[in-house]
Amino acid sequence: MDRKMVADNSYWIGYVDDRKVPFHRLILEKGTTYNSYFLDTEKPTIIDTVDISFGRSFVETLKEYIELERIQYIVINHVEPDHSGGLPALANKAKDAVIVTTELGAKELKEMYKLYNREFLIIKDEDTLDIGGKTLQFFETPYLHTEETMITYAVEDRALYSCDIFSTHIATEKLFNDLVKEDIIEDFKGYYSLIMHPHRPYVQDMIEKIRNIDIKTIAPSHGYILRDNPVKYIDIYDEMSKPKEDKKALILYSTMTGSTRKVANHISEELKEKNIETIVMNIKEDVDLGEVREKIKESDAIFFGSSTRYADMVGGIEKVLKMLKYMKLEEKIGVAFGSYGWSGEAIEIINDYLRNTDIKLVDSSYVIKFTGIDNLQFPLRVKFAPKKEKIEELKESARIVKDILVG
Repeated sequence: MDRKMVADNSYWIGYVDDRKVPFHRLILEKGTTYNSYFLDTEKPTIIDTVDISFGRSFVETLKEYIELERIQYIVINHVEPDHSGGLPALANKAKDAVIVTTELGAKELKEMYKLYNREFLIIKDEDTLDIGGKTLQFFETPYLHTEETMITYAVEDRALYSCDIFSTHIATEKLFNDLVKEDIIEDFKGYYSLIMHPHRPYVQDMIEKIRNIDIKTIAPSHGYILRDNPVKYIDIYDEMSKPKEDKKALILYSTMTGSTRKVANHISEELKEKNIETIVMNIKEDVDLGEVREKIKESDAIFFGSSTRYADMVGGIEKVLKMLKYMKLEEKIGVAFGSYGWSGEAIEIINDYLRNTDIKLVDSSYVIKFTGIDNLQFPLRVKFAPKKEKIEELKESARIVKDILVG
C-alpha cells in the first residue's frame, strides 16, 4: 500500500473522485479529492472524513492502517457531507471514539447522523488537545464557509489541517503540490473565488489568527496538500480578500419613539468599525428631497428604515421611496429595516418599494445565495427597542452588507 505521509506518523486516507462532480450549482470538470487524515499517535486520531457517497470505502481504507476500535478521537472541522459524510460508517466501528468539533458543529452532527448518544468534545478558539505524542490546537473560523467551521493545527508537525480553506478542486493521485509540474495557482484561485470570496472579511479574520503560527504544511480538505512554500498561498488569500476601494453607506430612517433611530445607529457603528464611510439621516415630513437625492447618488449602499404605526410608515421616508423610481440605482445595494411593536408592516412596504426599483435588494434570499448564511433575517426587523442579542445580530447583518458591498 502506498502510504501518503503528511507528517511523521500522519497519513492521507482520503478519496480521489475523478468524476465530473456536481458542486454548488456547478460541475467540477477536473473532479476533486476528499482529504481525510490519520494521526497514528498514542491516542489515534482522524481529522475529517470523506463525502457521504464514499463512507464505506473510506472505512475499508482506514482498516489497513489501524483496528478501528482503537481510534480515540474523530475531529470534524466542518459538517457538510463532503467532509463529515464518512462519520456514520466510522462511528459505527469506532464506538468509543470522541467526536471533536465546535458547539454548533456538535449540534448539527447529532441531528444529521442521529449521534445523540455519542460523546462530543466541544472546542473553543485556541483550545488544545493532547493526543499522545502530538498536540492539536483548534481555531474557530466561522463562515469559512459555514458558521460552525474550525481548523486544526498539529503543533509539533507544524501542519495546518485547514478544512475548505486553501483547497483546490482537482482529482489527483500526486496530492502534494511539490510533486506536480503544472502550475496550480489558477485552480487555487478559482476555488477561492467560488467558495471563500463571498466571506472575505472572515478570511481576513482567519489570516490574523494564523499569521504567527509556524506552518510547514497546509493540509486542506480538497485537492493539493501544500508543503512547498505554504506561506505563498496564505499571501494569495490575504491579497484577494482585502477590500479594493473605499465605499460609502447612507442610512435613512423615520422614527416614532426613537427605536428605529437606535437601530440605525447600531448599523452605522458597525459599518464605520469596518471602515465604511457612513451618514445617518433622520427623514422627517419636511424632508429636503434634493439633499437626500444627492446623498443617495454619492452612496454605494442605502439603508431605508421606518417605525411602524397603524400598519404603515412614519415621517417622510415614503416621499424618499417614491422618488427612487426616477433615479438610476443599479450600481447600488438597498436594505430595508425598522422597529415595530406588532407585525411591522412598514418594513415590508419599504422592501416592496425597493423591489420596484433597479437597486440590488439585499433580502434573505439574496444573502443565502451570496454567502450561504441562513441565520440572519433580511429585511432587518427589530421588535420594540434593540436589546443585546438583537444588537449583535444587527452588527452581524451590517457586516454581511459590508461583505456584499466590497465584492
